[in-house]
Amino acid sequence: RLGLERADTAEKALTVIVDLLEKYGQGGNCMESHMAFTYHNSFLIADRKEAWVLETSGKYWAAEKVEGGVRNISNQLSITTKIDREHPELREYAKSKGWWDGEKEFDFAATYSYVNTARMTTSRGRYCEGYKLLNKHKGSITSEIMMEILRDKESGINMEGGFMTTGSMVSVMPQEPSLPCIHFFTGTPDPER
Repeated sequence: RLGLERADTAEKALTVIVDLLEKYGQGGNCMESHMAFTYHNSFLIADRKEAWVLETSGKYWAAEKVEGGVRNISNQLSITTKIDREHPELREYAKSKGWWDGEKEFDFAATYSYVNTARMTTSRGRYCEGYKLLNKHKGSITSEIMMEILRDKESGINMEGGFMTTGSMVSVMPQEPSLPCIHFFTGTPDPER
């Protein structure tokens, strides 16, 4: 929200977010219950002209400029070797922890997570299922198709049970500046409705 408030481009919003991350870090419980549950955040940031994926691990982060096709984020790191911007100490910190030897190609997801990145797009999970659904419609995604994807319970994208999806958003942002941007938000506790 602060990126939206303080920036007028996707890349400037990315800068706002990483500056706040550096100054304040991440924290806070993700649940209203007494159970402690925290995680590191990922962001899809887009404007009319460009889009970025920003993924974080503590104060460290990597960002990938989306050059085309489809991209999704969901409960795991997905930026591998295509890193367009990064925390200035990202690689040194990984070396100091013994996660990366400094010799082989740097892979953010493989270095900063316990998930095997080769299995990310093949294992059944929210990331993989979202990736499959987006690629199924690649080149012909409409706002209606995007809403359908975000309502999908079988894939786990629209979660129910212990963790529930409580809202979804679809934005249509034409590259032509004279056309208005349109944003759809769910108005119910379950995006399926």
